[in-house]
Amino acid sequence: MPTYEYECRKCGRRFEKFQSITAPPVKTCPQCRGKVARLLSGGAGIIFKGSGFYQTDYKKTANASHAHPQGGEKKADGAKTEAKPDKPAK
Repeated sequence: MPTYEYECRKCGRRFEKFQSITAPPVKTCPQCRGKVARLLSGGAGIIFKGSGFYQTDYKKTANASHAHPQGGEKKADGAKTEAKPDKPAK
């Protein structure tokens, strides 16, 4: 669930509210009961931790289920097969 930031138009108080995307927005300030406006924010940034990301970290497609970066395909036992050249068009 996201955290939304609000600002009161009457007293200027800013506050955050942790609520569901489908929840109705807050309409009144909890301090003075004035009208509030939901602020646009950049949100939290994505933080990548770890040693890196690899081809095997992503969902495989039907076309590239066992594709290897050097052009061959990898067998289940780890051995690499050679890439075959495309046939010329007739």
